[in-house]
Amino acid sequence: MKVAGLVLALASSAAAFAPASQRSSSSALMGVLDDMPGNTMPIKTFDPLGLATLGSAETLAWFRASEVKHSRIAMLATTGYLVQAAGIHFPGQLSKDVSFESLSTMKPFDAWDAVPDAGKQQIIGLIFLAEIISEANGTHYTKGGDLPTIIFPPIDFSSVDAATLKKKRDSELNNGRLAMIAIMSFVAAANVPGSVPALAGNPMF
Repeated sequence: MKVAGLVLALASSAAAFAPASQRSSSSALMGVLDDMPGNTMPIKTFDPLGLATLGSAETLAWFRASEVKHSRIAMLATTGYLVQAAGIHFPGQLSKDVSFESLSTMKPFDAWDAVPDAGKQQIIGLIFLAEIISEANGTHYTKGGDLPTIIFPPIDFSSVDAATLKKKRDSELNNGRLAMIAIMSFVAAANVPGSVPALAGNPMF
């Protein structure tokens, strides 16, 4: 307790002697964070490490764009893992030596290993292309532009009213955060037996 009290006292002292401009900048960034999509109940402005005030407004915009991208990737990964685990697959052949049916009998990570190198290169190349397009589309989000949009397929939200769009953005971020936890749990269960008790004994992990 004494150590904890000393640490808190030192932190408080450091904050007291911090430049006024730094404190006002941090307060301004927290105000920006409060107005961002995804700031919903039951935990509003959840930032225990203070990452929102780590840099400038541009840094905060980059953090949010990264969260949006990782949320979308995690939702796709989680859905793909569940579809694969359920044995659902496309008809026909992925390549002359690999059928979609054969991949559906494997664990997802084993199925990825079975994809020919040319197929992996095409997937990675498509991701790289989508990243370039989203980063080069109009005014960059760190300069006040819109956050990255969905490239494939393009979706037009221009006709959606502001309140509905905010609700959809909040839902996307919250679902994405849950998906990031889910896919990390899947990866842990697949690589460290027993690390996720709820998935222990599942044949797809």
